[in-house]
Amino acid sequence: MVTLTQLHTFLAVAETGSVRAAAERLVVSESAVSSCVAALQKDLELALVAKNGRGLRLTDAGSVYVGYVRGVLGLLEEGRSAAAGEAGGGVLRVAAVTTAGEQLLPRLLASFRRKYPRIGIRLEVGNRERALRLAGDHHVDLVLGGRPPQGPGWPRMVAHAVRPNELVVVGPVGLAASAAGDLAAQTWLLREPGSGTRATTEAYLEELQIAPVTLTVGSNVAVCESVAVGLGVTLISRDAVAREIGRGVLAELPAPGTPLRRDWCLVSREGHLPAPSRLFVRHVRQAPGWVAPLAGGAVFTRPLNWRGEAGRGGRSQARDHALFGRGS
Repeated sequence: MVTLTQLHTFLAVAETGSVRAAAERLVVSESAVSSCVAALQKDLELALVAKNGRGLRLTDAGSVYVGYVRGVLGLLEEGRSAAAGEAGGGVLRVAAVTTAGEQLLPRLLASFRRKYPRIGIRLEVGNRERALRLAGDHHVDLVLGGRPPQGPGWPRMVAHAVRPNELVVVGPVGLAASAAGDLAAQTWLLREPGSGTRATTEAYLEELQIAPVTLTVGSNVAVCESVAVGLGVTLISRDAVAREIGRGVLAELPAPGTPLRRDWCLVSREGHLPAPSRLFVRHVRQAPGWVAPLAGGAVFTRPLNWRGEAGRGGRSQARDHALFGRGS
């Protein structure tokens, strides 16, 4: 019979790539890890891992199975949190894309905690792909980010609260860029692959029909510091740079079609929300600048393009989806 210990152990091996690293994560012996994985493979009558140099790799069967393991463990955690929530406690499990996690959520969570001190908080911050993967695997109940993408490979999401957000082009103070030609001559700083801001920037540059030099920088803080010292320019949420612009550290540059409108959305998977999440949704809707979606939630219709017009299908609509369908 497959046990939860076996599933947790297999997941640790899958994510770390070695018995030793899994043992360190789980604070158990390496022999205990090896025994658990061996017992799981015997119960399933499948080879889930194979040697890969000094480490381990997932077999094809293991690669498929690990996705189900994440979902099962996430559902169990979700069920425990939901039951505890109905009893007046529980844990608010929320993920946020980087900008929202750094600039928006801390204040919302602080005021929520003051109102509901018995509810615990678990916050995960990362790029769009990580945040949505956590929701899809039932490891979080809510995600705060940009408008989520729709279609195969993405969990179907429902919006609960919306707040205006604008993307602007910023550069070092003193840089004058007034036309697409000037922007083409600049080095553009991009976030890491998987970031919605990166995807939005790439779609925006394609709309401008320019192909400037780009550099990848792995965080909003690093991007802002790099811009400030003259390494390049970037497209970024105004929320992420409002203080730097106000202090004269960065300058907003005139650029065609900017500011881009892309609302912040608090979303969840379709289905029942645990009590802590329901309370947080109500709390966010009452916060300044936040409103409930017009349709009450389950609606992501045709996206707007960077000019604020309705998409008309084909290639332009695909670009619109890239611009407005991804978190920061």
